[in-house]
Amino acid sequence: MPHVIVKLWPGKTEQQKARLADRIAGDVMDVLNYGEESVSVGFEEIKPQDWKDKVYKPDIQDQWEKLYKKPGYEM
Repeated sequence: MPHVIVKLWPGKTEQQKARLADRIAGDVMDVLNYGEESVSVGFEEIKPQDWKDKVYKPDIQDQWEKLYKKPGYEM
């Protein structure tokens, strides 16, 4: 039962988020062979000034060895 959380800066439209959620869910279903009922996607908007403390340090820097797609920036 994969649940994907996308953390991003505020400012994207509901339409953009819905399109991205559909594509992420579609790829999860395709690659992992799950049905649509098994996949969920959520969004968490993080203010730019909070990104380092709420996302970069705990989810990227402190989990570096678990990342399959690493960012091209450092903080």
